[in-house]
Amino acid sequence: MPKHITINKEKIALGEQKTINLNIARLPTYTSIDLPVLVYRAPEDGPVLLLTGGLHGDEINGVETIRRMIERELVIPDKGTVIAIPIVNIYGFIQNSRGLPDGKDINRSFPGARGGSLAKLLAHTLMSEIIPVVDCGIDYHTGGASRSNYPQVRCSFKIDKAKTLAEAMGSPVMMHSGLISKTFRNAAHKKGVEILVFETGESLRYDEYGIEEGIDGARRLMKHLGMIKHAPDAIKTRVFNNSTWIRTKNAGLFIPKTILGEELNKRQVLGLIKDPYGELNSRAVAPHDGMVIGLNNCPVVNKGDALIHYAYNK
Repeated sequence: MPKHITINKEKIALGEQKTINLNIARLPTYTSIDLPVLVYRAPEDGPVLLLTGGLHGDEINGVETIRRMIERELVIPDKGTVIAIPIVNIYGFIQNSRGLPDGKDINRSFPGARGGSLAKLLAHTLMSEIIPVVDCGIDYHTGGASRSNYPQVRCSFKIDKAKTLAEAMGSPVMMHSGLISKTFRNAAHKKGVEILVFETGESLRYDEYGIEEGIDGARRLMKHLGMIKHAPDAIKTRVFNNSTWIRTKNAGLFIPKTILGEELNKRQVLGLIKDPYGELNSRAVAPHDGMVIGLNNCPVVNKGDALIHYAYNK
């Protein structure tokens, strides 16, 4: 990386810290919406790590993870550069909403377009201004729609570089997750930049355990990249190459009989489905030996609703 990196036509020199505001668009009130990008450069050149949160506006755990890292000055490297964007989807964050005012999902809008929808415009801004100066990144996410995730890092095991980065980051769970069309991770990969996805908790709720694991994982990755000298010790990581959402065959009331992170044997009971009148008694069971990495916290379910995200190896 050269002595200066340029974002939005602003140069950031070695040893410099700067906040760059990327103008996205205006609200109908004509209020300007800017995307703050915080850049922390060490005096010595090195890798450039991107930390992003709030790609979905109601996923607060990632926002809080990066905020704590900024507050504790953990984003300041000894070597290289950290680029931190705590809230990517400013619009959704303001409204406690996953998407944008036009109903689009940013994470299905990459690589974006300058003249497209608001989601595509925001995606285009990230791809044109940020990704060209980045070596790798962590994109922090959270479960949605009353679904909570156990702390997990996701990457494609078929991409050696991504898998190595995920192993270095460390997490209670490491999951194989293939690249999905039009996502941030996929678009960055096509530009030679590997983005890890870290998931924890549920939307609009803090998950203390997951937030701290997200911070520790980022520090371990920074040490692996040679950006800092010290980081939290490695933890035991369960590695899974497959997962499935277990869905209910009946409508009714869902009563979980397991918790996030629990390891189960095949055919163990995961939960019960009851009807409000005491007649139905249906069971959901583990399809394989594995672990619960996602849980639906909404007790009222319809036929076909996802109950439990279950990870396993085959």
